[in-house]
Amino acid sequence: MAKIIGVKFKDTAKVYYFAPANDTDVYEVGSGVIVDTARGNEYGKVVFGVRELADEKLTHALKSVIRKATVKDEKNIIENEKKIPDAVKFAEEKIAELKLEMKLISAEYSFDGKKLIFYFTAEKRVDFRELLKVFASKFHTRIELRQVGIRDETKMLGGIAPCGRVCCCAGSIGDFGKVSIKMAKNQGLHLNPSKISGLCGRLMCCLEYENDYYAEVYPTMPKIGGTVGTPEGEGVVVSNDMLKLITKVKIQKPDGGEVYKDFPTDRLEYKRNKQAVKEDEDETLSEEVEKILD
Repeated sequence: MAKIIGVKFKDTAKVYYFAPANDTDVYEVGSGVIVDTARGNEYGKVVFGVRELADEKLTHALKSVIRKATVKDEKNIIENEKKIPDAVKFAEEKIAELKLEMKLISAEYSFDGKKLIFYFTAEKRVDFRELLKVFASKFHTRIELRQVGIRDETKMLGGIAPCGRVCCCAGSIGDFGKVSIKMAKNQGLHLNPSKISGLCGRLMCCLEYENDYYAEVYPTMPKIGGTVGTPEGEGVVVSNDMLKLITKVKIQKPDGGEVYKDFPTDRLEYKRNKQAVKEDEDETLSEEVEKILD
């Protein structure tokens, strides 16, 4: 068993594991610590105190907590944060002056203040050698320009998703999972880009959350547009509620009228075979939806 503590950096959702500096230290939730990372010494906040974790659950060797953050460390972090807005404003002005095809996302100083990192997006390769010279003469520190993807941009900037909550990437998930159009189809969602894409323009991360359930239930539900037998006669399936396991059916009345009724799916008679599921999966996607996946 390995002893670990959980640490977060800045406002990210991902929790990283580190080995305690020694067996006697107590780490309070929310307190600051200085830890050893691939980027050097970094400042983070404790999410949970010392716990034990089975060795087989560790994916890599643990790096160690160097020490608890001091009052001076906390002050340095605040001072570095205060300098960010001016640094971003200057960078944006110079990018515009040099007419570089890149979009500045954010910036941050390393814990020791010896490195300033600028994050940006760009559709193609950017020659920013001249920009680096300008930055070096202005900030008198080591400069790093780091290109990120469009999903990373949303994760860093945050925002309110269509559901009214903070974007999953910024508020609740540590790493991006694989999201596919099939997940949207499993949930019976309309394949409309504006309905199934997030602020980043890519498929919403939340499609992955309940996919295991929908993938299991979807093949058992009657096909939309298919004919089913109901306690009140045959009808055509209009929609399925896969959480409540209820199907809305359109029934033709003897007088020529139509009536829509909800039935528990287990009270319907229908055939839902693997071939039907395969046909659903092989349906050609609209050009608009395909653009999301590019």
